[in-house]
Amino acid sequence: MSTRTLAILKPDSVAAGKAGAILAHLEKEGFTVLALKRLRLSQSQARAFYEVHEERPFYGSLVEFMTSGPVIPVALERAGDDAVPALRKAMGATNPEEADAGTIRKLYATNIERNAIHGSDSPENAALELGFFFSRAELIEA
Repeated sequence: MSTRTLAILKPDSVAAGKAGAILAHLEKEGFTVLALKRLRLSQSQARAFYEVHEERPFYGSLVEFMTSGPVIPVALERAGDDAVPALRKAMGATNPEEADAGTIRKLYATNIERNAIHGSDSPENAALELGFFFSRAELIEA
């Protein structure tokens, strides 16, 4: 058995040339990359993706940041039933100052807003988020 989740390498990590290092970090954590693409989110795409945060004070700046440059959505798979919590652990705390040593955010994030990576927060959201960026055909194993 294996489970899937979604990560997005955010504009700060892509612009800083850290995408390869972050992908290698994820592979070392036991994830397999099923699919990835590089794209630039439109305002409407970013608003739709983050609509769950629409009422929060950071929503506008989050949308602005996520449309400021290219992102890399990544469909990840991991043996077992813990893809979502394993990714959350590998990412570290949202605020890199509070993230554990060796986590992606501790290593590559600048601050709480420019925190290098997004990861699904539940299996249900992982399924929705994977479907936002990838077609079913793109997620079929070879």
